[in-house]
Amino acid sequence: MLQLTHVSKLFNPGTTDEKVALMDINLHLEPGDFVTVIGSNGAGKSTLMNIISGGMKPDAGKVLIDGSEVQNLPEFRRSRWIGRVFQDPMAGTAPRMTIEENLAMAYNRGKKRGLRFGVNAAKRSMFREQLSRLGIGLENRLRAKVGLLSGGERQALSLLMATFTEPQILLLDEHTAALDPARAELITRLTEEIIRELSLTTLMVTHNMEQAIRLGNRLIMMDKGRIVLDIPRERKQDLTVERLLGEFEQISGHKLTDDRIVLG
Repeated sequence: MLQLTHVSKLFNPGTTDEKVALMDINLHLEPGDFVTVIGSNGAGKSTLMNIISGGMKPDAGKVLIDGSEVQNLPEFRRSRWIGRVFQDPMAGTAPRMTIEENLAMAYNRGKKRGLRFGVNAAKRSMFREQLSRLGIGLENRLRAKVGLLSGGERQALSLLMATFTEPQILLLDEHTAALDPARAELITRLTEEIIRELSLTTLMVTHNMEQAIRLGNRLIMMDKGRIVLDIPRERKQDLTVERLLGEFEQISGHKLTDDRIVLG
């Protein structure tokens, strides 16, 4: 489904500020895989997501979706295959537009469209049905401006919009990190339900090690632009935070000291 082969990315190449963002990344996700990604700040997690989504081009290597190379396609061309939810609840939606207008944009993502998009009665009924799955009452607020929603409500809407057309790949970029614990747990629960219901192939970056272990069927850990651990389902079931930290230290030769990492 998703394959990265020998992908590398340098920032400021050939200067004193040169930094390795990704180095010779090889990653293969099968259809239906739910892979969590953990690593300290600067490990390359966000760059990995941007390379997959089309926000950045790799300096070397290939990105394939369903067997087709996409590394040279711009982000808007990849949106037909990829849904993404960002850390910032303000990203991914248009705050001055209504809930139903945002959903209409998401519904038309990757499709040819004219100068205007409409929300007819049939679409409005479908939007209400989809919003009702979230269980937070947004189906009764279709004409509310998205900028008036709370962070948790907006992130729930972003999650629905990203999965509305059942993308081949779902990218979750620390999408609960900016929320308070109660809302983060709500979004996590909704995420699990939607991924399971739609059998979405998912890559989720998180700073919460307990969450990375608990969710999904596979875990990868990054350090200094490389994948240093790739833990499959059979090992992940018995994994603990302490064991994960121990394996990381053994392989990398140093301790995980990032203050943003949440151990449990």
